Amino acid sequence: MRERCLPSLKPQVLIFTAKYLHLKRSIKTIIIHEKYRYPEHDYDIALVKLSKQVEFTSNIHRVCLPEPSETFPYNIYAVITGWGALTNDGPTPNALQEATVKLIDSNTCNKKEVYDGDITPRMLCAGYLEGGVDACQGDSGGPLVTPDSRLMWYLVGIVSWGDECAKPNKPGVYTRVTYFRDWITSKTGI
Repeated sequence: MRERCLPSLKPQVLIFTAKYLHLKRSIKTIIIHEKYRYPEHDYDIALVKLSKQVEFTSNIHRVCLPEPSETFPYNIYAVITGWGALTNDGPTPNALQEATVKLIDSNTCNKKEVYDGDITPRMLCAGYLEGGVDACQGDSGGPLVTPDSRLMWYLVGIVSWGDECAKPNKPGVYTRVTYFRDWITSKTGI
């Protein structure tokens, strides 16, 4: 696996779809994917360039971008973080939340009782079919990351959509970063 990590955030590009950065930084530029059409969920990716540098801290870390050909096995654990609601339509937390989910294959996610064919090649599912753990309202644009054997963290997905939060047979749906890797490079040079 070729390593393409974001080495610094000197007005660097961050990958988001959400409106909220939770940093006191001005946004210099937002590039929304040309094929994204609200309220559809396909092509749900945007690049945000900040006007000022963000320093790495114990809470802000670099993340690696996978190559377009990189595959991540299903059933591996991945981590989501966010400031979204703690329950469906519930309160938001005062502290950043973290949860561990499993990647779910698209065939399972496209089953009638799950998302009935709505998952495109530009999406991936993560969570648990039994429910209980999920991203929620306000987490959109947040990272879905997984470590490799060297504990380098890779951005596998970006929180996109779901059917409420943590419901059985309704795992979270994420933008598949590998699908958009060439687009990211074309817009950023990264």
